[in-house]
Order: sequence, then C-alpha cells, then structure tokens
Amino acid sequence: MDYKIGEMEMRFAELIWENEPVGSGELVKLCQSEFNWKKSTTYTMLKRLIEKGIFKNEKSVVSALISKEEFKANQSEQFIEETFEGSLPKFLTAFTSKNKLTEREIAEIQKFIDESRS
Repeated sequence: MDYKIGEMEMRFAELIWENEPVGSGELVKLCQSEFNWKKSTTYTMLKRLIEKGIFKNEKSVVSALISKEEFKANQSEQFIEETFEGSLPKFLTAFTSKNKLTEREIAEIQKFIDESRS
C-alpha cells in the first residue's frame, strides 16, 4: 500500500500513535493544543489518513491499523524502490559515499547479513 504523507500528516499521525486509542473529541483537543487546529481541520486530516489505511475511527475512537514501526518500514521500502530501483546495495553505496560507517554500524549490518543467511 502507498502510505505517502506530508509533513503535517506525519506529525498528526505521530500524535495519534502516541495517544491511541484516543477518542475523537480528545483528538480534537490535542490538535487544538499542539497545532492550533480547528475541529474541521482535525477531521479533514483524520479522514485523509483513514483513506490511506493508516488509522480507523470506530464509535468515535481513533486507533491505528498499522504501527508506527510498520509505517516507517513501508516508507523505507518505498524510498529504496523508487530511488534505487529496489536495490539495498545501491542505497548503501549512495549512503556511504558521503557518510562513513562506524565500526559499530558495520558490525550491525554484518549481523543483519549473517542473520538473513540463516
């Protein structure tokens, strides 16, 4: 599923993840406090994220359909797919061309590779 969202949608999503399950009325109050939004803005943003399959609103209680970790993993996969033709080695090559890996990072990557072989 395509979970592309903008910066404010991401901030809103993080607010929901931090407070879920959250009543829609409480969510309106949180958004008023955090973003200075009106009720209509909160519901418009919520509707967008519900349509994208990230959250649900059942009986005025908002909760996640996917976790924040699942969402971020999906975002990472989409980025690598779109930018590096789905190639993790191409991504790592681009990343390490300007950002040298520490010994700890190399060890973590090697551990991941070793575990993937099993």
